[in-house]
Amino acid sequence: MPWYENRRGERLWYEDAGTGIPIVLIHGWCMSSAVWKYQFDSLVGWTPDSYRLIAPDLRGHGRSREITSRMTFDCFADDLADLFGSLRLSNALLLGWSMGGQIALQASVKMQEKLAGMILISSTPKFAASYDFLFGLTLSETNGMRLKMQRNIQRAREGFCARLFAEDELENNPLSAEIRELLAEIPLPKTTSALEAIDELVNSDMRVLLPEITIPTMIVNGTDDKICIPQASSYMKEMIHGAEQLIFERCGHVPFITNKDKFNSEIVRFARSVCGQND
Repeated sequence: MPWYENRRGERLWYEDAGTGIPIVLIHGWCMSSAVWKYQFDSLVGWTPDSYRLIAPDLRGHGRSREITSRMTFDCFADDLADLFGSLRLSNALLLGWSMGGQIALQASVKMQEKLAGMILISSTPKFAASYDFLFGLTLSETNGMRLKMQRNIQRAREGFCARLFAEDELENNPLSAEIRELLAEIPLPKTTSALEAIDELVNSDMRVLLPEITIPTMIVNGTDDKICIPQASSYMKEMIHGAEQLIFERCGHVPFITNKDKFNSEIVRFARSVCGQND
């Protein structure tokens, strides 16, 4: 799979498979493009529709480790815009999961003319709670995440992965062992990159961007998400004009993994509706 060069002269990795309507998938914190395995497995070559799936490794993550600039949302969004320019993408569907949702929010405002629609998965406009936004993690929770990363990044990521699921959600999944292996094999970012990214998450507030979004948008979340609180998804649905919301019952932070078949079917439905495809 190829590399592309961004405006800062950094080389970043992306996966690219299939032909047809481009679907760009943005992963979350401390993860990589590998989390989209079940989308690549199912949506590439989908009949009767065709899709081109493109999934970058965000700066500092996966194979995109050798970077010179910082882990800011401005840089993440610029990288995404540079990928769109390099591949000459248009009429694309943009999917952002968790931190990737915030990257999608920031990037979409800059390049709405290149997007047919956007899907925000288990995301939030504001990761940390505040007096005027209660639907985020508390200061003690975010400080705890940071401290664990400083002590041992591998153990911290293992703890984070354990929180991705609702109670018994993974244990009751027939692909439980495969999912555990998938997550365990995702390469760890450097500790400095992980810390910079968590600081950016804690300090960012993208609520002001929500009313500016004019493209069709779908909000996807699980009822038992412990990382991006479900009420944050409902808040975005109310603040983005015309947005629809898809809720997965008894599901945690990764509906695209634990409920892959239903999730993929909904992606196809949404793509058909916003990209000009017919049944």
